[in-house]
Order: sequence, then C-alpha cells, then structure tokens
Amino acid sequence: MSEVLDRAELARRIARDRAQGLTVALANGCFDVLHVGHVRYLDAAAREADRLIVALNGDASVTRLKGPGRPIMPVHERAEILAALRAVDYLVVFDEMDVVALVELLRPDVHCKGTDYTVDTVPEREAVRAYGGRIAIVGDPKGHSTRDMLRRIQRARVGPDR
Repeated sequence: MSEVLDRAELARRIARDRAQGLTVALANGCFDVLHVGHVRYLDAAAREADRLIVALNGDASVTRLKGPGRPIMPVHERAEILAALRAVDYLVVFDEMDVVALVELLRPDVHCKGTDYTVDTVPEREAVRAYGGRIAIVGDPKGHSTRDMLRRIQRARVGPDR
C-alpha cells in the first residue's frame, strides 16, 4: 500500500528512483467517489512509466472545482482508497486548481490526463513542454463520472414510487 507523502519527501523518493534508472508518471484528480473510469485511468497511467504518482485534490480545491456539497468523502479517506490500488506508487495532496507546481517540482517523464482532455487542452501542458516531458491521454472514453454516479444513487434512493 502506498502512503501520502509531502512534496519534499516525494521529491526525495523520485530522485532516488531516477538514480536507479526508473521513469515517473504523474496523474491527478479529485477521485471523490472512486469508479471504474478512475481505475482504468490510473491503470493506464501506471503503464506509461515505472512509477506512478497520484496527485489528489485536497478538499478545498474539490469544492472550488465541483461546487458546494463536494467532496463527498474527505481527503484522508480518498487517499486511503487510492493508496490501496496496485497501480499507485506515491500519493501527494494538493490544493491548487492545477498541478503546475507539482509538475515543475517533480518533472515527471510523463504527465497523464484522462480522455476528457486533448494534449492541447491539458492545463499543465506548457510546464511539461518547458522541461521536455511528455503528455499522455490515457484511460477509457469518458463514459463514467462521479456526478452521474451520484445522480443514479439519488434516483435509486428516492425510488419510482416516492
């Protein structure tokens, strides 16, 4: 099981891994209610390099991105679930609106984004290009979302005869 690291410790571990000739990928997201699309995204991202870092949006940034009532699960629970996934090597929490600062600090060989992006719409693309990194669009087509899952749960809870 991986653990949540602060930026300084993560940078040390990545430096150690690179000294051993290993490559690094970075994926990020809110992962508010984990679903199969998230798992497929992270599995695909892990195949892009020897080590996968997952940057997890903190609670404040999830609220800014997704609106009131989100996140459904607090960051420590989301982190624990992600840490249990075999694809994940390292976890770091961030509260910014994008992962530019982490990209600049860690300089991943590959920055992975889901299929709801294109290489030209990735918010961190200029930071990745600045040091010669690569962007990979990975995972299955965007057919799953936490928002849709929450709607289905709400409909099931209310039921047809209420």
